[in-house]
Amino acid sequence: MNFHKITFLVIILFGLFSCQKSDESIQATDDNQDAEYTQYGTPFTGTPLNNDIILYEVNLRAFSSSGNLQGVIQKMDHIESLGTNVIWLMPIHPVGQINSVNSPYSVKDYKAIGTEYGNLENLRQLTEEAHSRGIAVIMDWVANHTSWDNEWINNTSWYTQDNNGNIISPAGTNWQDVADLNFNNNDMRDAMIDAMKYWIYEANIDGFRCDFADGIPFDFWSEAISSINTISNKDYIFFAEGNRADHFNAGFDLNFGWGSYAAIKNVFNGQSASQVFTANTNGYNGTPNNKHWVRFTTNHDESAWDATPINLFNGNKGALAASVVTVFTGGVPLIYGGQEVGVSENIPFFSNSTFNWNANQELLNSYQDLFQFYSQSSVAKRGQNTVYSNSEIVSFKKVLGNEEIVVIVNVRNTDINFNLPNELENTNWVDALSQNMVSLTSQLSLEPYQFYILKQ
Repeated sequence: MNFHKITFLVIILFGLFSCQKSDESIQATDDNQDAEYTQYGTPFTGTPLNNDIILYEVNLRAFSSSGNLQGVIQKMDHIESLGTNVIWLMPIHPVGQINSVNSPYSVKDYKAIGTEYGNLENLRQLTEEAHSRGIAVIMDWVANHTSWDNEWINNTSWYTQDNNGNIISPAGTNWQDVADLNFNNNDMRDAMIDAMKYWIYEANIDGFRCDFADGIPFDFWSEAISSINTISNKDYIFFAEGNRADHFNAGFDLNFGWGSYAAIKNVFNGQSASQVFTANTNGYNGTPNNKHWVRFTTNHDESAWDATPINLFNGNKGALAASVVTVFTGGVPLIYGGQEVGVSENIPFFSNSTFNWNANQELLNSYQDLFQFYSQSSVAKRGQNTVYSNSEIVSFKKVLGNEEIVVIVNVRNTDINFNLPNELENTNWVDALSQNMVSLTSQLSLEPYQFYILKQ
């Protein structure tokens, strides 16, 4: 072999080894690859359409005795059993120590995982396990503020300041453990978008739930979402915690349905059942096509600071009935880890806690049946509502093409004889959860919080 051939072979071998990735890492396929990052794993192609999403929120500090990512991985069978196709992880970053209340929303380092939760390999394992089951994973993103000991604090112009040049906490809040970011600073904005992209590439996550989205300018969200969408190897989910209508125009897919949450509480406190339909209609007025409001009977804030569904809706039966109304009326349903087993005490997230996953097997079975049916029913997710007005009973039909389901829920803690709408009289149905035949006459006797989900 002559010198030129040897040289050529060495060059080829050098090129192969220098470009070789580990078995766990492949080059991203998009043309806009960020030069400093390498795409970990295989980009997930199963991100659900917006109106097919079933969200499951995980508070890591309460979800398992270990309080970490491994605890989530170990309960992936449970999460899947609820028909879930998107996991929302609450913040997993290191928590700031200055003025600290130990809130996970006080981020010390946007590109790190707090040791209490594990490490990058644990997050990669979690996304791989979820993706193998057809489940997307989104991270909680805290864009409005950082901890006081985040290294960004050295760039004082990146933060909002008072007239004396002092960095301040977010105006109008009592959040003394965090420093408010200045979105007039382009360098900070670029660093924020870069940090979001880091997790897309390095952990193969599928989007973000964006904390306190109302506190961030529209143009930043628009820029960030557009930039992330240039990573063209998969689809992403963007979920805003906010009330602003312009979030959808900025590119968000989902927004919190606070109006519907307030309505369901009012109804179970004795107000007219019609409120749930009014809130649903008001929410969707002016909402762009294929954008959705998230419906819930609890989340991490409500279960920590308000009350859990067991207390809000008067026990297991009431909590389940409230979920039926919330899930089927319209929007994207959210399950908060623990509600499906009837946790009654408040669930903190500034500290670690545990609850008994085996406490309410019957309630868990009901939630599993409920969401498995919903996940497989196009009419449940996309059907148009025909509302049967009644102040004590939530009742409506959903229609999609030739498919129909009827939902009837007693929202009172008393027996009620419900006079059925004329079009439902003397009709035959199948109970969607028990598979038993149900023959309707002119009246239906309902026990406290009893419900029916009927299919043809």
